[in-house]
Amino acid sequence: MQRPHVLPLIMFSFALIVLSSLFACQPELGTGMQPTKRVEAATMTPTPDPNAITIAAVGDIMLGSPFPNDSRMPPNDGVDLLKEVTPILSAADIAFGNLEGPIVDGGMSEKCKPPASPTPTPTPLPSATPKKPEPIRCYAFRMPTRYGRYLKAAGFDVLSVANNHASDFGEAGRASTRRTLDALGIKYAGSNRTKYSTAYLDVNGRKVAFVGFAHNALQPNVNDLAFAKQLVAAAAKKADIVVVSFHGGAEGTDAQHVPQQTELFFGEKRGNLPLFARTVIDAGADLVLGHGPHVLRGMEIYKDRLIEYSLGNFATYGWFILRAETALSMILEIDLAQDGKFIGGRIGAARQEGRGGPLLDPSGEAIRKIRSLSQADFPSTAPAISDDGTIRRTAN
Repeated sequence: MQRPHVLPLIMFSFALIVLSSLFACQPELGTGMQPTKRVEAATMTPTPDPNAITIAAVGDIMLGSPFPNDSRMPPNDGVDLLKEVTPILSAADIAFGNLEGPIVDGGMSEKCKPPASPTPTPTPLPSATPKKPEPIRCYAFRMPTRYGRYLKAAGFDVLSVANNHASDFGEAGRASTRRTLDALGIKYAGSNRTKYSTAYLDVNGRKVAFVGFAHNALQPNVNDLAFAKQLVAAAAKKADIVVVSFHGGAEGTDAQHVPQQTELFFGEKRGNLPLFARTVIDAGADLVLGHGPHVLRGMEIYKDRLIEYSLGNFATYGWFILRAETALSMILEIDLAQDGKFIGGRIGAARQEGRGGPLLDPSGEAIRKIRSLSQADFPSTAPAISDDGTIRRTAN
């Protein structure tokens, strides 16, 4: 007796099972209902707060200085320096930066004035070997007033003018800076201790105050905690959200970490910055943004408020040493709730190459640097920072 072919029967049965499962998975038709889309919970993101205010913050800005000569001015008169970062700055509700030096077209800097010579210096004899340019012994910046329009075009809404270079050309330089920014509609904070200490902006139905501090006597001082509390409390009475900007701390690659004590640089007190930051938050500040060390520093969260201790260099052409850590930069985007609490944020990694000018950095080196510094300096209060630069509050 011949055995039947079993394989065709098995294949036919398997096909019937597959067809039945496919029909069973189809949605019912003819009922007027559309097939339901499946959404994996892991891919769902929370709906952003429609009432949140987004601030894009950057560090030191000095687009070019023709003093004492124009050998370090940018190509194309600086038109393209901020081109790559403009979309991010313009998209924020408020774009903030530190203006490192005055906007003024002339004058002599007292701190770089050549010393008087008691006797005439003899004219040297001609030499067959040309001399090398003398090294820079004094840093004084004055950005041309025409460069102000580049800041406006990039999207800047408010600038800190409280820093150690703001007075490089005296009161004339500070007054020219205010006139230039007023004409452009850019607010500024920290030009002096009284009238120009605080700037107010109206954004999305909220009033936002910026208070500027530095480490000198002309501007609100990071070492004067009593006066800092007074200024911030006064701003909090008028505004819904208060942002404090400070120029403080030591400078250079050895100053990447934030000490829990007063920092000294060239014998000058430059603030106990953790104490200062927490003091102004206790007085009513909702966000604290630091700059001055010319390198990135870590961040922490205190009472649901974000503190960034140094935004680093951002757009510093020609006169700054840019290599390794001093070349790293970022655009810090911060989302604040209506009551000023930190919702979340993003670090946009950037760097300056050659003689300067910010470029977006897909390597994300700045993100890793800030995360490392934050975890080292603030192990219990550092926010969570993802590889893509997303900043989240932690349970601490």
